[in-house]
Amino acid sequence: MSRLCLTIFLLSIAGCAVGPDFEPPPPPDVSGYTAQPLPQQTSSADVRGGDAQRFLQDLDIPGQWWTLFHSEALTRLVEEAIAHNPSLPAAEAALRQAWENVYAEQGAFFPIATVSFSPSRNKTATGAVSPASATGKPWFTLYTAQLAVSYTPDVFGGTRRQVESLEATAENQRFELEAAYLTVTSNVIAAVVQEASLRGQIAATEEIIRIETESLDILHKQLQFGQVAEADVAAVEATLAQAEATLPPLQKQLAVQRDLLTALIGRFPSQEPSEKFELASIHLPQELPVSLPSKLIAQRPDVLAAEAQLHAASASIGVAVAAILPSFTLTPSAGVASNQINRLFDTPGTAFWTLIGTVTQTVFDAGTLLHRKRAADAAFDQAAEMYRSTVIAALQNVADSLHTVISDADTLKATYAAERAAFKSLEITRMQLQLGAIGYLGLLQAENTYDTALLALVQAQAARYADAAALFQALGGGWWNRTDVPPHKNWDIEFIP
Repeated sequence: MSRLCLTIFLLSIAGCAVGPDFEPPPPPDVSGYTAQPLPQQTSSADVRGGDAQRFLQDLDIPGQWWTLFHSEALTRLVEEAIAHNPSLPAAEAALRQAWENVYAEQGAFFPIATVSFSPSRNKTATGAVSPASATGKPWFTLYTAQLAVSYTPDVFGGTRRQVESLEATAENQRFELEAAYLTVTSNVIAAVVQEASLRGQIAATEEIIRIETESLDILHKQLQFGQVAEADVAAVEATLAQAEATLPPLQKQLAVQRDLLTALIGRFPSQEPSEKFELASIHLPQELPVSLPSKLIAQRPDVLAAEAQLHAASASIGVAVAAILPSFTLTPSAGVASNQINRLFDTPGTAFWTLIGTVTQTVFDAGTLLHRKRAADAAFDQAAEMYRSTVIAALQNVADSLHTVISDADTLKATYAAERAAFKSLEITRMQLQLGAIGYLGLLQAENTYDTALLALVQAQAARYADAAALFQALGGGWWNRTDVPPHKNWDIEFIP
């Protein structure tokens, strides 16, 4: 028996774990994100948000990448969101749970020991058997103290594979936490930019209303002198009313946007922050990082989370294989028993012990274990394809962001030129209107053209800021350079006996 115990122990220590050993998938065999080479920089326009942005291949992303927008108010809100948005502590709790599950499973590497104490009062059926007590009397009291140990050596590595799977699940949850961190910070930036855009659109609409009001005043004066018909004035009044009607919906959108921003920083709607944002208060980052695809998949939280899921699925195959093979259990126990509690340990002959070794092998289960193994193989294949899909989506996300950055820079340049031309045309038209050289129809056309161009310009300016934030998010957000995480929040701890 001692040789058997020693053999099983040595096998459990030195044995190989069954199932495949996980190897991370190779990076995609591509060197860029777009079919055509990226330009060195975007186009520029002489307007806020129109700076040229340069693409730099070796530029790393800072952990606090939002500071590149050079807005102290924005930075304060992002930091408050990190501190108080409930989705982050929820993700942290899920990570702690995942690691506790790992530690719980690692307990299977060690024996389980239990102690018990059982006092009992008994009477022997003397008509059937002889008295069991040493005194010969049919009734007796028995006190039993016992230590029992149960140990299942991990001969084929099933427990090791289960721990490996749970560690991969914890790693997945770690990257889910980083993804939540990136989502929260990116959403705050997007909300700030959208608020600034809405304030810009409101200001543009108010400017449009001012211009149309001034034009209407001119027509009112001309009406007094009989230079225009009352119908002409009514047409311009209708246009002004339409412009004024567009203002409340924008104000409503701004209020809703403020509610969203308040919620993102973990406050209730009545606790709206004092910070207010306009495009003029935000700086456009002029240097944009472009990581290689091979580096991207080592940095994007969603790709790393998918790789961890693939690792967990690989380890689960080993768990299924080990379940098919024999299992070994050692169950030693020892104790003392006495008729008197004060003589449990000082009376000869009260000690007893048992040593049991068990080997169990399933010989018939109607294919249950085989199908579980096949299910584990299928789960691994599914995880592999999901990983590949995640990689493709990640590269697509970056490619889309790069295309958008370039295109929106061109759009802003063209929109700014259109706004300047429309403004010049409107100024000429208003001068001609004052001189009576043009009718109200020409005025309406010039005003409508300028209204459209001015609002498009504000939206194009806001798009540049949103595009920069989206590119930082697509490239992983620089979580690997974070310095704001306290040491006690680092759960990358391994406990392998």
